[in-house]
Amino acid sequence: MNKPLYKHILLKLSGEALMGKKEFGIDLNTITKITRQISSIFNDGIKISIVVGGGNIFRGILAESIGMDRTSADYTGMMATVINALLLQNSLEKLKLPTRVLSAIQMDTICEPFIKRRAIRHIEKNRIVIFAAGTGNPFFTTDTAAALRASEMKCDVIFKATKVDGIYDSDPLKNKNAKRFKEISYSDVIKKDLKIMDTSAISLSKENNISIVVFSLLEKNSLVKVSRGLGNFTKIS
Repeated sequence: MNKPLYKHILLKLSGEALMGKKEFGIDLNTITKITRQISSIFNDGIKISIVVGGGNIFRGILAESIGMDRTSADYTGMMATVINALLLQNSLEKLKLPTRVLSAIQMDTICEPFIKRRAIRHIEKNRIVIFAAGTGNPFFTTDTAAALRASEMKCDVIFKATKVDGIYDSDPLKNKNAKRFKEISYSDVIKKDLKIMDTSAISLSKENNISIVVFSLLEKNSLVKVSRGLGNFTKIS
């Protein structure tokens, strides 16, 4: 099999990716499958940073639509990402992998606060760093947090894990003839309004020359394959 293409990746996991086939909440079997793949690429010598969402537990934008203050809703969503981060950490440590959870909102009794130099030091010590609580600010998505942390940690690439094996010119669930892009520019993603990540995340990645690889976590060993340039995916560059 091909050798890994990257030295340091930022893996963006949506909260929905942790639901498996459930409509809400957390599927522990799915988390186990994800962490086994993370273990495989870690053992290939790839440094791994992770940003996890919280949409499987709470989504701030939805709460706002039913009358909750947007700032309070976003902070509640950040708390959901911490829950997911701790679950991921537990699953990874069962596989004997060294991990640290760093939160953008300080909560010293359960995880470390995010400090850039500390995070870099953990990565230098070959620990898997899980970034929780987004950017720590309301009105910013975890996609933007992923682009920000990837820039700060000087990652080679962002791996955006979804339920679809790339970016299509139309919804592949509704259109059987939808075409998957093998590669697409940052500008075209914004121009075509493809909504795979928010505009600020795409723009920040472009400014820092960090490619984004969009792939499906549902495919067997997809994370391992994509790290070697194999399988189905779309690369934004």
